[in-house]
Amino acid sequence: MITLLQFDGLVLLAILAVILFSGLVHGTLGLGFPMVATPLLATMMDVRSAILITLLPTMAVNIASIAASSESRASTRRFMPLVVFSLLGSIVGAGLLATTDPAPYRALLALLILLYLWNGIRIRREWLLDNNNLAMVGFGIAAGLSAGTTNVMVAILIIYFLSLQTPREAMVPALNACFLVGKLAQIVVLTLAGFVGFALVLETTPLALAAVLALLLGRRLQSRIDVATYQRILRWLLGLLALILIYQFLREMELLPI
Repeated sequence: MITLLQFDGLVLLAILAVILFSGLVHGTLGLGFPMVATPLLATMMDVRSAILITLLPTMAVNIASIAASSESRASTRRFMPLVVFSLLGSIVGAGLLATTDPAPYRALLALLILLYLWNGIRIRREWLLDNNNLAMVGFGIAAGLSAGTTNVMVAILIIYFLSLQTPREAMVPALNACFLVGKLAQIVVLTLAGFVGFALVLETTPLALAAVLALLLGRRLQSRIDVATYQRILRWLLGLLALILIYQFLREMELLPI
């Protein structure tokens, strides 16, 4: 079982900095906490440990985001099949994370980041509308599997929402609802598997508070920051992280010379 006490002071400061930065990103853009925090932490540790450390902070950020949105209930009802099947997929994904070697998920995480950055896949809107429930089942399961194993659900869901041309004010609450149920599934499955205990919850509670404070600060700064420039910098950062994760995976698999 992972504990923050296994890390030295410098790494603990780096973890706190990652949590604060990720909360700021989420507050400014409305999403992104797990997709930023997980790969940043995964450059310092394995993906499973990165996910365990961000369990409580991610859930806190999602709850705060949903509570602040007046569109949350209506958006969640509209996309309920997507939320439900994201939950089911996350249960399976978390089970895989708990029972298999976490090393390959570093590469999967990198590929999901690259998928998010490319964001060029589109499905005909007419097909999605004609096959609405089927589409939500498929995307929900795929998103849940990716969330359960890598903490990154948005790379899958963004394809669905952008193809459907969903307005941002409806998309963000629905995304946060999917993130929340996926996180709850992870917590339950990883707790039953023995990876989460009271000590980890206690240790990561300050990180959850820091994440929410950074989220609130990000909201206050939202109108003062050039979002286009902010997003461009973030995309470059995520691209660099994806390359680092791929390199680390190839080293772990001994596919590159030491």
